[in-house]
Amino acid sequence: MSLRAETPAPPSARIRRFSRAERWVHRTTAVLMGVCVVTAACLYIPQLAVLVGRRELVVRIHESAGLALPVPVLLGLASRAFRADLRFLNRFGPHDRVWLRAALVRDKRHSSRPAGKFNAGQKVYAAWIAGATLVMLGTGLMMWFTHLTPLMWRTSATFVHDWLALTIGVVLAGHIGMALGDPEARRGLRTGAVSREWAKREHPLWRPWSSVGPGSPQ
Repeated sequence: MSLRAETPAPPSARIRRFSRAERWVHRTTAVLMGVCVVTAACLYIPQLAVLVGRRELVVRIHESAGLALPVPVLLGLASRAFRADLRFLNRFGPHDRVWLRAALVRDKRHSSRPAGKFNAGQKVYAAWIAGATLVMLGTGLMMWFTHLTPLMWRTSATFVHDWLALTIGVVLAGHIGMALGDPEARRGLRTGAVSREWAKREHPLWRPWSSVGPGSPQ
């Protein structure tokens, strides 16, 4: 009887998904957004406000994090890979409409959800969170510099800022929940690489191993 040890299976091939600059932009933005959400909760939820105290300090941290929120993205524009992914996120094709229809009817079959490097849900989320961040920044500045706008504008800005903050909190919770359900996607953001099998299954129209042509659905 042979006692020869079995040859271990070769590790699955991994392909690059995100550059170091892109991962830095995502992590820094996530930290700043987290600070904004946590400090906002401490300002608006009485139980947390009493527990934390030092309201003036919390306000200053909230304002600083909010002002710094666009900075990682602006710095990331110096990266060619980051600019390329922004173009992919801004490109909405017929396959994205198919993906959204499948999502609306809760069809979870991979064959019914074609996706390039980013799926339609990720594109919609990226567009929405970018717009919401700009609105939050604008309304926050109106609330901060009270002498620059009339009282009616500041009142409206406060209303929009507060309710949009609540909406962002809910959307972020959903975003984090979906990320927790996909370890390989998290690994891609942590290391920059994903398995070839995962890429073919979740993003079948993405062709990272070939050149990107003008008609690519990535």
